[in-house]
Amino acid sequence: MKYSRAIRLSVMAKILPPNRQSIRSVSREMGISEQTIRNWKAQSISGKLDQDSAEKSPGYYSSSEKYQVLMESARLSDEDLGHFLRERGLHSEHLTLWNQELRDMVKHKESRRDTERKEDKKRIKELEKELARKEKALTEAAALLLLKKKYEALMEELGED
Repeated sequence: MKYSRAIRLSVMAKILPPNRQSIRSVSREMGISEQTIRNWKAQSISGKLDQDSAEKSPGYYSSSEKYQVLMESARLSDEDLGHFLRERGLHSEHLTLWNQELRDMVKHKESRRDTERKEDKKRIKELEKELARKEKALTEAAALLLLKKKYEALMEELGED
């Protein structure tokens, strides 16, 4: 059976200084064979234990990784789920928390989208109002310019007479 890096490191913390618990007691406590623990100890001393796995703590999973784990775990039976979780160093509580976290993210995104939509509608109304005001001012300016030209034309006619 493959154990997660977190489990291996927690076992090492128990058997190495300063705790120095016996391998036999840790083996009984954790349900891991003594030989496996001895192998881990040898790897730890040689410096290979830290390098053999790129696993990371559940606290450092990205949202997409959490979603992927949730999707993978949804297809499994209870027995397979237990093995799946142990393999990754997770607990069933992680799945529950991540499920709720992702639901909250979706809900927050929807509410943020609704807020943005309301702000966009408000901005559109403001822009339409400003556009109508400017069109009205432009129409008024065009009318004044036309009146000025007519006045000048009329004055020229009167000046010639």
